[in-house]
Amino acid sequence: MLCPALLLLAAAPAQAGELFGGVYVHDVKLPTDLSGVEGGLDFQIGYRGGGIALTPLQPYAFAAINSAGKTDYAVVGLSAKFGRRIYIRPGLGVAIHTGSAEKFKDPNDNEIDFGSRLLFEPELAVGTRINSRLSIEASWIHMSHAQLFGTQNPGIDNLGVRLNLAL
Repeated sequence: MLCPALLLLAAAPAQAGELFGGVYVHDVKLPTDLSGVEGGLDFQIGYRGGGIALTPLQPYAFAAINSAGKTDYAVVGLSAKFGRRIYIRPGLGVAIHTGSAEKFKDPNDNEIDFGSRLLFEPELAVGTRINSRLSIEASWIHMSHAQLFGTQNPGIDNLGVRLNLAL
């Protein structure tokens, strides 16, 4: 006999995802990080899947390229959208980056020494629906390893906007 929860999952309608792209100020100095030394803009492109079963959870993946040749990164994670016309979207992912994974290299080299190649990526967005297919979000992206890989944990914060196109 099938579990009722499995039947609900199987009966859930398929939902299309969305493409998104954005521009972010790279390495903004905020109280949530100890860096603020890298510059440039991050150009982000990604995909967010439809809702998972009957939950507000949506898988996402994106990549960001830095205009100043500093830290680029790619992320996979889960977000949740709360609200319809105006909404909030928290997310949590795992990032891999091209920056320095060293610990305490040179503090004057204008490069973040993250201390790990893999980082946690919490994010928070506030958005509004423009029409049935377009929405725009202001978002904050943070990346750090939460001192799980050593005491050095400068982190990085990026602030920006992204446009979402529902498929």
